[in-house]
Amino acid sequence: MTAAGPAALFARLLVRLRYAVIAAWIGIAVVATTVLPGLVEGGDDLGFVGLDNPAVAAEVRSFELFGFPLLSRTVLVQRDPDGLAPAAQATAVLRGVGVSQGSYDVEPILGALPVPNTLGVFPGAQERGTTVLTYLFLPPSTGFAEQREAATAFAREQLDDPDDGYVGVTGSIPARAAQAELVEDALPLVELATIAGIALVVAVAFRSLAAPVLTLLAAGSAVLVTLPVVDVLGSLLGVSVPADIRPVMVALLLGIVTDYAVFFLSALRTDLRRGGDDRSAVVAATARTTPIVVVAGVTVTAGTGVLVVAESALFRGFGPAMALSVLVGLVVAVTLVPALMAVLGRHSLWPSAPDLPLGAPVSTSALAVALTRRRTAAVVTATAVAGLALASLPLLDLRLGLGFVASLPDDSPVAVAAEQARLGFAEGIVSPTELLLEDDGIGGDAFALSELGDALADEPGVASVVGPGFLPVPDEYDVFVTAAGDAARYLLVWDSPALGAEAISDLRALRERLPTLLADAGLDAPPRLAGDTALSSLVVQETTDDLWRISLAALAVNLLMLVLFLRALLTSLALLAASVLALGASLGMTVLVFQGLLGGGELTFYVPFAAAVLLVSLGSDYNIFAVGSVWDAARERPLLEAIRVAVPQTTRAIAAAGMALAVSFGLLALVPLRPFRELAFAMVLGILLDALVVRSLLVPALLTLLGERARPRRARDRALPARVAAEAS
Repeated sequence: MTAAGPAALFARLLVRLRYAVIAAWIGIAVVATTVLPGLVEGGDDLGFVGLDNPAVAAEVRSFELFGFPLLSRTVLVQRDPDGLAPAAQATAVLRGVGVSQGSYDVEPILGALPVPNTLGVFPGAQERGTTVLTYLFLPPSTGFAEQREAATAFAREQLDDPDDGYVGVTGSIPARAAQAELVEDALPLVELATIAGIALVVAVAFRSLAAPVLTLLAAGSAVLVTLPVVDVLGSLLGVSVPADIRPVMVALLLGIVTDYAVFFLSALRTDLRRGGDDRSAVVAATARTTPIVVVAGVTVTAGTGVLVVAESALFRGFGPAMALSVLVGLVVAVTLVPALMAVLGRHSLWPSAPDLPLGAPVSTSALAVALTRRRTAAVVTATAVAGLALASLPLLDLRLGLGFVASLPDDSPVAVAAEQARLGFAEGIVSPTELLLEDDGIGGDAFALSELGDALADEPGVASVVGPGFLPVPDEYDVFVTAAGDAARYLLVWDSPALGAEAISDLRALRERLPTLLADAGLDAPPRLAGDTALSSLVVQETTDDLWRISLAALAVNLLMLVLFLRALLTSLALLAASVLALGASLGMTVLVFQGLLGGGELTFYVPFAAAVLLVSLGSDYNIFAVGSVWDAARERPLLEAIRVAVPQTTRAIAAAGMALAVSFGLLALVPLRPFRELAFAMVLGILLDALVVRSLLVPALLTLLGERARPRRARDRALPARVAAEAS
């Protein structure tokens, strides 16, 4: 579309104020990095749940009834595969009792529960006499890192004898602390690698050394401003912004500002080739590109912002953070990039000579001509749609889990300790599940409680059950039955990772069968489940329920923006469908690789939904640029000729932008955590499919097949009959 009116006025004003604009952004960046507080490194909760979560409520109620928690998310592991010294085992038990009785000054640790695998004390243990786990209880207000450090300091002081067989600290909270630490440690490398990758892509695309410098100045400014602003706004609005998404924010900012810089630089190169002075070329390029970039940026902002409609606490924090990142990146792109181009002029593309026509590659021009032939367009459309649909099929087998410990590298101390605990006991020992039963007199029916415990032990997926009558616990401790006899509780250990998809599935099956199991045992008490598996089950269910809400909102927002900009409903629907196909293919291949070929068995619960929102929104970004350029060319020529003229130019720009964005997200894989590698793979594949297949092949073919129906009605009404006849010939 040819920019006119306000766009041209904006371009002239921006060029005139170029030095003031650059100075303003320097000042904003300085204020943002020195005055505003930095982004917090991590929250002090699980980041995914609230107090209204039924599993959390059950855990709180258990503490109220018994005065002592049964669940812990921080565990000390002692193990000797040849047999742990009996003295070390006895000392561990006495130490745990002493900590719980306040005999040790170990703040903030409130209590400890030692569990040995000796003499059959813990049924279902894989070994005997090799391992002792000490579950530590710390106040929830203590941060993840602080809890891990308190446990480590306690172990360092108390377990200093080689016979203690001390392995390490594990559990979901130490795992979360380890995740945050790995993210923080990897972020500088990710940023440097991304900057280098983007610089290389832009340099090759424009055969220029100045273009990547200009691009990185703009992208770096966006990063410096956005991270502190997101932190402050999150605090003011009471929205939790997990530290885990900081690398994603950086990748999105660097990638999207690079995209828009590529669009501006491509337009500048085109206008310089048309002749005229540098200033006129910058004004023309800015006036023509700014409306497209603004609409594209607003589309991505709105598309990521729709996550606020989610029930999931994670998505409610993720959505606004991503939307604000895109918005700041958009403002930087439409102001700082043109200002830098105005200062540098044709030297923005140095040392290439943009005023000398370089000519499009023959293959690209030939492809554009071929795509405007209906038979070729039909074959390309059918092949692309079939291929993308086939690649989407593995998505039908999608399984979701949280896997805090499982996401860590194998050599992580937390993962090593968890593995040793598994060998000594069972797979899910680090994060057991609690079953709470509350009813008058229930504690007095020892036979019924024993019957229920035996039935629970026979349930699929349950490796061990500990409860009333299972352990020789003195009555005065009231561990499994309250003194008043009005409540009882059991501890269930799963035979698979407690936060994984298999354990979640087993827990859901158990939840459905519990009424029958209780009735068969002669008990009539409402069952309540607590623990990490119960939390994970509810989080995954909440996330799955959000799928339709988020999907409908994201598709509606992206369709609305496409229709408003393109003024063509049929074309907008076709373009959005193409983006959805590319999304399905990328997620399907992600499931195939990580859940199947690499043996992960599941994807991290938030990865498919975060990737879906980002890819659909970024796909509309490229839609607007590609089809907007065709519409612009079609103002002066027939539609098919406009496709032949516009597609080679937009294909090169979108390919360069897509490669830069793919590099930006792909280097998230440098963070040594499984969720980042899953997200990196899904985003890279989705972006490349979108840029190289959908936008370069499928969209031109679809426009050819739609013909005049693809164009806005107003444009069709202005078309001359001779033009239509020329296209039909």
